[in-house]
Amino acid sequence: MIYHVVPLDDWSADPGRPYAPASLARDGFVHCSPDEETTLAVVDAFYRTAPRPLLALVLDEARLTARCEWEAAAPAPPPGVGPETLFPHVFGPLDRDAVVRVLEVRWDDHGQAAGLTPHRLIPTG
Repeated sequence: MIYHVVPLDDWSADPGRPYAPASLARDGFVHCSPDEETTLAVVDAFYRTAPRPLLALVLDEARLTARCEWEAAAPAPPPGVGPETLFPHVFGPLDRDAVVRVLEVRWDDHGQAAGLTPHRLIPTG
């Protein structure tokens, strides 16, 4: 399973279509993380000011129709993540039926990502 972070409003905007974040057009792929711990580090580094609620989509890599490649972070991984960590990059939109769980980022009193908890949203697909 791989993880992708997305604000709820972005994920819910067009439920009848595969999800294509801005990074797909900008970078040529959708940024994902390999596990929950790395996902939380990514949230702290890049999503602290993102609209909330903030979700982590848990994707079954085998159910994606787009190619997924595991690559090193460039230029460097977020703080707390080792340089040996590879990140899954999906070279196309995320198929909604590849989403097996939707988790919500839980925040601590200092505004840092503290964990992922089940979200009431049922994945569409």
